[in-house]
Parts: sequence; structure tokens; C-alpha cells
Amino acid sequence: MAIRILVVDDATFIRDMMKKTLREKLSGVEVFDATDGNRGLALMKTQKIDLILSDWEMPGMTGEEFLREIRGSEHYSKVPFIMVSSRGDRDHVVTAVKAGVSDYITKPFTPDELIRKTVKQLQKTGKNPHDLSPKVGKTQGLAGASIDVLTGGASASPVAAFGGATHAHSVSVLTGGNTEDIRKPSAAKPAGAKPADASAKGSAKPAAKAKSKTKGRAQLRFPNNISACVIREISLQAMSGLMPRSDTLPTVFDQAVVDIETDDGSNVARVNGYVHSVIAGEDKMDTNIVKIVIRFVDNDPDKFEFLSKYISKV
Repeated sequence: MAIRILVVDDATFIRDMMKKTLREKLSGVEVFDATDGNRGLALMKTQKIDLILSDWEMPGMTGEEFLREIRGSEHYSKVPFIMVSSRGDRDHVVTAVKAGVSDYITKPFTPDELIRKTVKQLQKTGKNPHDLSPKVGKTQGLAGASIDVLTGGASASPVAAFGGATHAHSVSVLTGGNTEDIRKPSAAKPAGAKPADASAKGSAKPAAKAKSKTKGRAQLRFPNNISACVIREISLQAMSGLMPRSDTLPTVFDQAVVDIETDDGSNVARVNGYVHSVIAGEDKMDTNIVKIVIRFVDNDPDKFEFLSKYISKV
């Protein structure tokens, strides 16, 4: 009998990517999908499911509520449940573990990571999918971290873990070395600018131009890389920005999580998306700046509300 896997996520792009990966890498697997926990529960009444891969932040019934329903059911309580989320902070993982999650994958993740975690949980129940595609290798970043690592006392959130000096250095590449207030560029004088009482009319123009083009900052998380980003334009559907050039640039259609920092820097809104385009930031081969456009895929009203408020302020 075929192994049956249920994928639950409100984002069509994420669901389709997961279904495609499972079908290509695991033979003899049937994959079903649902847009939220309520639809997932309804489907499980008509299909025997061997494993669940579910998003955490969904409208209607959240992943946590869905998980608690599964664990509280006499029929489904033993079904392996892998949580898939853009949040990887310790408190978040601990909550999922207490609710009964079997394993945890942090977005964005690689196909290898998805397959490895899926196979591991299926084998625990005595099911052995065979004819795997090329051997699954190790994956860098938090996507490959196990629950016991993430819940250890010294663990930190993805933003804290990758923020540090590297983040500041990356931002400085995009802002000419000034990282004090990327959201208020008008407060920083451009190199060589004259004093405020100078008579030259053009002395204030560079700052005004920067203010009109810079909308804030964010961290972009990809399956194999994380980068600082200066936001140039943002809407409910997409974001364009500048990021430093690196040896591991993302490619079109790669998953992306945009961690948008608020004005005070204390809160972060994690928006799921994919890479729509990547081009050189300057008209020269040795440019250190890359222009990137991320299309958002979430259908979560709470994230729409945050984005609306953020956009209205910038």
C-alpha cells in the first residue's frame, strides 16, 4: 500500500514545492494537500494518512491548533507530525514540542532536508520509502537543526544567530559604511557634504533622494544563505531591495523568508515568499551589490495587517 503524506500550508507556492519534491524523491508515495488545519482534518476523515507536514502560521486553524486536534484524536494521535515554519526561536520550538510535534523544519529549507526528515519519521513507524533520489546530504543553517539542538539552553533565534557583526558588515556595503540608522537616511550626511549653513543649493539633495528610496531593512533567509537587505520598495505582494553579493547567491524560485525589522528594531515580521528576480546592482562585473525582488506567498491576515501598517509608515 502506498505511503500517504498530507501537506498543509496556506501558501500555494510552498505546498506545490513540497508536493513536487516528495513525489520526485520518494517512489510509491501519495501526496495530499490542504490550505489549513480545518481542511486537513476533513481530508483525514476520508484518507488514511501516514505522515503530516504542516505550516505553523495559518489563518483559520493554526498549525498548533491542528497539531493539538491530531494528538487529541484516538485515530490520529500516533501519526508523525512535522512542523514547517519560518520561526525557529527556542520558545516557539518548545511550544511545538510540548504540543506533540514529531520533528521541526525551518523555512526556507532545502529539498534534501525535507526528504531526510520525512524518511526519518516514516521509518520510525516501520514504513520504508525506497528508491530515493541522489543520497540526501547535510544541509547548512537552522533548517538542518534537530529539535534537541534548537531547544538547548544556549540556542538563539535565527535573527540573533545570524545577525551580529556579519549583518552589520553586509548592511554597510549597501549604505556606504553608515549603519546607524538605515531607516532614516536623511539624518546621515553624504560623504563630502557641506555644513548645514552652506550656501550651495545641492548640498541637501543626496539625503533627500536616499530618504525617498529607502523603506527600511530586513534579513533575507534562503535555503543555503542569509543576507542583510535594504528595502527599496514594498507592497502587500512583493518587496524589492539591495543585498550584498556573495558566493551563494539565491536563484529564481528559491524559497525566501523576509524578516522585516520594525522602526525600533525590537519586532520582526516573518513573511514567506520566493525569489522573483536577481540582477546586478550596478553596471559593472565586479559590483558588490545585487538587486533582488521577493514575491510574497502568505495568505495570513495578520501578516497582511502588519505589512499594511508598515507600508503606511514608510
